[in-house]
Amino acid sequence: MKKSKTPATVTVNRRARFDYQLGDELSCGLVLTGPEVRLIRDHHVQLKGSFITLRNGELWLNNLTLGADTARTLKLLATKKQLQTLARAKQDGLQLVPVRLLAGGRYIKLIIATGKSKKKYDKRETIKQRDLARGRY
Repeated sequence: MKKSKTPATVTVNRRARFDYQLGDELSCGLVLTGPEVRLIRDHHVQLKGSFITLRNGELWLNNLTLGADTARTLKLLATKKQLQTLARAKQDGLQLVPVRLLAGGRYIKLIIATGKSKKKYDKRETIKQRDLARGRY
């Protein structure tokens, strides 16, 4: 009997939850080379500062930090239906935000979410709620 592996989280974009009000999430594959796969599996990757663009009907992950390199651009794999949904969300004024990178088992997946930018007062409210939960006040 085979054991099903649940994908392990390699990295999380913690700024995403602070800077955006996140909505629907979507799992996408990545087009990678061998050395890129090794760097991701060894946790030498950062999503901080990365963003997703929709160009010519394709999804691209920009500014991904892999190892010592900076500003990598990778193509994301999604179905046509998913691309249409994301394009519609983009037209509605939402942004596409990389949230988590999963690498468990055979595939490496990127979880992206639609998000709306928070205003400064929303960010202050988030900090206040976090401090209240910790019991600082």
